[in-house]
Amino acid sequence: MKTIYFMRHSEPLKIVNINNSDSLQVQNEKWGLTINGEKLAEKKSQLNELANFDIVISSNYVRAISTAKYFTRDKLYVDENFGERKFGINKWEDLAEDFEKKQFDDFDYKLSCGESINEVIHREYNSLINILNSYYDKKVLIVGHSTALASLFSKWCEVNYTGSYKFNGKEFFDGKWDYCEVFKLEFDDHNHLIDIQNI
Repeated sequence: MKTIYFMRHSEPLKIVNINNSDSLQVQNEKWGLTINGEKLAEKKSQLNELANFDIVISSNYVRAISTAKYFTRDKLYVDENFGERKFGINKWEDLAEDFEKKQFDDFDYKLSCGESINEVIHREYNSLINILNSYYDKKVLIVGHSTALASLFSKWCEVNYTGSYKFNGKEFFDGKWDYCEVFKLEFDDHNHLIDIQNI
């Protein structure tokens, strides 16, 4: 059996730009953590079950890296495939209020320069399979993002946009994402998911 832990990043520090020529995507990737976010990640790292990871992998977003650093001793692996879903907009005002619902109603829906849920699932799943095959005997943590993780979980689970998540008909998560939310996934030797728990 192979075990992977997934964690959502801690509380991000929202940036208000006065003068910043970075694209909205790059601005989003650069958000760090609040002081409370740093404290929460450190507190989580002191839990027995979340200690002594052999491999810690983070998305390339600063808030994920800043969270993941508390769970590793000396090395952090970065995989952009665990990054958040890309909106494909130039300013936040361009995002329709019902955008997220549309994406979860239709996994192929996307804006012209953005990503669909199916595209997010594809990139995350491919990286996950590589990790399962490469580190099958290691304790692994992957730090990512709520929408991206919800997308990946939908490959095996019933994911409700406004409600609970179920695996094999059994609810394992109420759908209310907290910062540093943690899930433990167990896979068989053929990389099939056999259990998922919200820790």
